[in-house]
Amino acid sequence: EHDPEYIAVVFDAPEKNFREEMYPEYKATRAKTPPELLEQFPRMHEVVRALNLPLLVVPGVEADDVIGALAVQAEAAGMETVIVSGDKDLMQLISENVRMYDPGKDEEKAWHSVEDVRTRFGVDPGHVRDALALIGDSADNIPGVRQIGEVKARKLLSKYQSLENLYAHIEEISGKQREYLEQDKEQAFFSRALITIKTDVPLEVGPEQCARQPWDMAQVKRCFEDLAFHSLLGEMFPDAAPQQLPHRYGLVDTVKELKRVVKEMRAADVIAVDTETTNIHPMFARLVGVSLCARTGEAYYVPIAHAPHDLEALMNAPEQNKSVGFAGDTALDMLKPLLEDAAIGKIGHNIKYDMIVLERAGIALRGVVMDTMVASYLTDPSRLRHNLDDLSLHHLNHRKIPISELIGAGSKSITFDCVPVDKAAEYASEDADMTFRLAEVLTPLLEKTGLSSLFTTVELPLIHVLARMEIQGIAIDHNQFATLQAEIHENLKTLESQIHELAGEPFNINSPKQLQAILFDKIGLTPIRKTKSGYSTDMDVLETLASEHPLPETILEYRTLEKLRGTYIEALPKLVHPETGRIHTSLNQTVTATGRLSSSNPNLQNIPVRTGFGKRIRQGFVAGGPSLRLVAADYSQIELRILAHLSEDEKLLAAFKADEDIHRDTAARVFGVAPEDVDPEMRRKAKAVNFGVVYGISDFGLARNLRISRSEARRFIDNYFETYSGVANWLAATKEQARRDGYVTTMFQRRRYLGDINSAKSVARNAAERMAINTPVQGTAADIIKRAMVRLDDALKAYDKTYMLLQVHDELVVETPADRAEEVAGVMKTIMEDAAQLAVPLKVDIGIGKHWAEIH
Repeated sequence: EHDPEYIAVVFDAPEKNFREEMYPEYKATRAKTPPELLEQFPRMHEVVRALNLPLLVVPGVEADDVIGALAVQAEAAGMETVIVSGDKDLMQLISENVRMYDPGKDEEKAWHSVEDVRTRFGVDPGHVRDALALIGDSADNIPGVRQIGEVKARKLLSKYQSLENLYAHIEEISGKQREYLEQDKEQAFFSRALITIKTDVPLEVGPEQCARQPWDMAQVKRCFEDLAFHSLLGEMFPDAAPQQLPHRYGLVDTVKELKRVVKEMRAADVIAVDTETTNIHPMFARLVGVSLCARTGEAYYVPIAHAPHDLEALMNAPEQNKSVGFAGDTALDMLKPLLEDAAIGKIGHNIKYDMIVLERAGIALRGVVMDTMVASYLTDPSRLRHNLDDLSLHHLNHRKIPISELIGAGSKSITFDCVPVDKAAEYASEDADMTFRLAEVLTPLLEKTGLSSLFTTVELPLIHVLARMEIQGIAIDHNQFATLQAEIHENLKTLESQIHELAGEPFNINSPKQLQAILFDKIGLTPIRKTKSGYSTDMDVLETLASEHPLPETILEYRTLEKLRGTYIEALPKLVHPETGRIHTSLNQTVTATGRLSSSNPNLQNIPVRTGFGKRIRQGFVAGGPSLRLVAADYSQIELRILAHLSEDEKLLAAFKADEDIHRDTAARVFGVAPEDVDPEMRRKAKAVNFGVVYGISDFGLARNLRISRSEARRFIDNYFETYSGVANWLAATKEQARRDGYVTTMFQRRRYLGDINSAKSVARNAAERMAINTPVQGTAADIIKRAMVRLDDALKAYDKTYMLLQVHDELVVETPADRAEEVAGVMKTIMEDAAQLAVPLKVDIGIGKHWAEIH
């Protein structure tokens, strides 16, 4: 848009900079950088290099200092200079020849000049650092002077211009402001030293070396293809733009034509199947149509239940444009034998959805041999999206018809049954065609990556298991939820009164702005972190402030109850299916990078277990009748058992083989006391580090969890690894293998790729190392329970009215007649404990009861 002649891109270096050496608390209050963002930094570097732009990363200083040095040098060379940033600290660099441009703002407000600096701070750019020294910066944890913001700083510096002159005339200032200025004088000058941008940084590249260079088009193309920048590729490389693949799609609108198509499908070894419906939740969806594909580029759409007004319009259309609907269940009756024939392989994309929809329409889909969504996930679990549109672009360079073209978006959208049949046919046929083509790409990819066995023996049969679980659903006790609603309403009213009393006035507790005013302006608590809308009042901030005043802790309690009320207590009864009287969650195979299943619509995996209301919410999940019971089977400490197996640590192995209390055993070893002398506090600390090791916990993380000093946490971790040297060796070997291969695997060869494992940025690299440690353990646990689910599903078919209902982390919940509950519990325990052969025994705890809380 601006076409500069010279350009440079600057990133922070991963090493400590001089400000952190001066002030270890510098930026310490910032929220941790999200791992998803950290993973993208090396990719950003790739793009910058692909575009042949100078990339500057200078150890010991920050990006701002490098920008400052370049700006000063460029101005000295007579260049007109633009700093592209929204960071106010950089305003101290503005001059007659140096401006700032904030691309996040409207064009007329984006440019900042000397005059803009004077208007904002009351001083020339050379004294911006004086203003910032008074104001401080909570985002960077720079203290400044208490009770001085931009308005007061501007007023003071408009008169005195600099810190030195302000303090030379301190007697002219009165009241609290003078008191704070005097008390925080040293802090103000120290803050200025921190804020001052260092413009004498030695640079290997000067402004003259930043002249725009031609791109290496081959490198740019490779980079953009790898990142799936399809729009940019289309602009720059017309040949690389997504292509419309050759195809022939047909609308099957007569019995005669449908007979022909069914015969064609029956002659094929495998066919792709896709359904069109009225709802994204399969249990609430009505079947609208079915598309079929038996060879690349040829697909058909069979309309089942398009809205009558569309069919009437088609009946009145010219003969060549007519599409005749099928009478009654004619089309379904003709498709049923084909779809239920297990000898004909079926391919789908998220085929679990189609299974459920077809089951509710009276068709049991059999012979499933491929799910392209699950296959994509298995070959690339870190990929953000595995939907058909994205995979068609990525693997086939084909841009599909967006669904919004047919049904619209937002409040004005229509359901698929209202889409004209001819348009529906093109869209639905394309879905089946792309699914068929993707299967041809992903099947050899599974073979190449050694994942075929895991796919065919675990993930593929699991699709059928999950479909049956979703169809079955779980019953709830409406009276229990009504009681909870009344109680939580009263509790929230009581907490609201307490909060207003502690605040000294009524205010809207759910308004961050009003809460900021109470906490930081009225009560005077120290802000922790700044956001675009003021100071943060998120959960982390309130937990930190809770030690200073009772109000933050009470607000935390209020928010916890409010979340339970909105997410579960009031929401769950509204999600009961009108036909089944049960709640039907979706169990997702393709969300977590470690292989664990997730739950959504609603999420039943995150109901709190330890809080009073959390336990009572679980009481509301019940067996579906007085003669039925719920049976829960829960793996005991499965991740630590897997860690013992993988690390071959002698002490861990011995403890599990002897069926010791592993946390008490660890505490005794680490603290050097007899097991009987381990107190609850010792055991609590040992438990935290036992589980923390699996997640690559740091001394900082352990200190925060246990509320102890970092030095104590460090000593505890060091003692742990000294005691369990096998674990320490395994961790080191796993990281080394990850650095060498770029991925880690579970016991069953599930892979997770780690793009940042060799990153120059320590934060990104450390995050990847934590994933390298966690994935083999948590991923193996996920594989084991999936294997158990597949075997258990088959075994439960021998028991009448017995169904698997839920999978929550390491727990399976089954519903069965009361008189068979003990027998079914025994089957569950045997199958789950035999799901994998480890060097230590797998242990499963069993519970039987009328509701979910009773079985724990």
